[in-house]
Amino acid sequence: MFHSSYRTHYVSELSSELDGKEVTLCGWVHEVRNVGKIVFMLLRDSTGVAQIIGKDGAVSQELMKSMDLPKESVVCVKGIVKANPESKKGFEISPTEIKNLNPLSSTMPFEVTGKVPADLDVRLDYRYIDLRTSKSNAIFKIQSTILDSFRNFFVARGFQEVRTPNIVGEATEGGADLFSIDYFERKAYLAQSPQLYKQLAVIGGIDKVFMITPVFRAEKFNTPVHLNESTQMDIEMGFADHRDAIKLLKSVAVAMIKNAIAKNGGQFETLGIEPAVPKAKEVTYSQALKKLNDNGLKMEFGDDFSREHEQELAKVYGDLIVVKFYPTKVRAFYSMPNEKNPEVSNSYDLLYKGLEVSSGAQRIHLPDLLVEAIGKRGLNPENFKFYIDAFKRGAPPHAGWSIGLERFTMKLTGQDNIRDCSMFPRDRNRIAP
Repeated sequence: MFHSSYRTHYVSELSSELDGKEVTLCGWVHEVRNVGKIVFMLLRDSTGVAQIIGKDGAVSQELMKSMDLPKESVVCVKGIVKANPESKKGFEISPTEIKNLNPLSSTMPFEVTGKVPADLDVRLDYRYIDLRTSKSNAIFKIQSTILDSFRNFFVARGFQEVRTPNIVGEATEGGADLFSIDYFERKAYLAQSPQLYKQLAVIGGIDKVFMITPVFRAEKFNTPVHLNESTQMDIEMGFADHRDAIKLLKSVAVAMIKNAIAKNGGQFETLGIEPAVPKAKEVTYSQALKKLNDNGLKMEFGDDFSREHEQELAKVYGDLIVVKFYPTKVRAFYSMPNEKNPEVSNSYDLLYKGLEVSSGAQRIHLPDLLVEAIGKRGLNPENFKFYIDAFKRGAPPHAGWSIGLERFTMKLTGQDNIRDCSMFPRDRNRIAP
């Protein structure tokens, strides 16, 4: 682990094996307890909490006084590691020097230790404080592992990471829920999806691409599962169909869950959950529809699943489900109709613990069929001329999908609100910090 010039160790690197060695730790004062002849200071860094003990006679009175700092003071502590079997970690630090790097000049908006609960909106108003809490620290460590696992999975399978624009001239999915921006002398939009561009990359001869990218949707939702800026983990691959894409979707979902559990045992313990690696199952839209109707949740062919429906499907089929072959009329215009039954498309969603976290399809790569599909949605093919023309110049069959990072994190970490899983969330009412 890299150490800056301020510190010699992180808390997680300490052990009783360093008994008698001098170390320098940097972090925040988590708690202080002064019992007269002994002062206990808990120092917290990004990896854990260490106990600093100032004992009368062992350290100077001046040093003991300097330990009595307000919570969340940012400090560097130099001291000697002392093995102590009675200590929770098996050791403690006897300080020789304490530096208060930036004395507090404002009060804390809430209790970082979590002993006094704080409202989510208050925590988000002071997110830079909330990130110091053990809960938020755990969530974003797990999320980092998810991202690493996703990237490593596809690099190992010969996929190439690409970047596509977040500023576009037209709606990438034909919808109206767009954030418009002034782009010099014309109107432009924030991208709802990298969909069209990752397809163009495949048409350009990069057979297998993946990306991690922000997307923007101007939907006026106030729900615990929606954000207006979110992060997508996307893939697209040429010379492939929906079966190939579903196989990879199931495999990477399991791999991300498995790796997150393997590398973050302490973080899940902090969150109070015991995650399990589910087995991925496949079910058709029609099968799911029948099961829901049999269970008293009435819906018609062509209806989308509600949150209640998704939760019921989890009870029936398990925590990780691919629902495939959705009705063609309710999916994006570029979804390939099934060759045996054009009423359904080669499209699919991934549900994780009763929530849709991914959506994808085999794409239409035939230009005439694409023009027909656009027209059936009431859209003007002329608005997609550049896109359609690309399919006239050697476009292979291809398929792909995207996974919502924050939704996936939310379900894996057992959170009730997606905003807990976005470091600086953007929703209908929040644009700061």
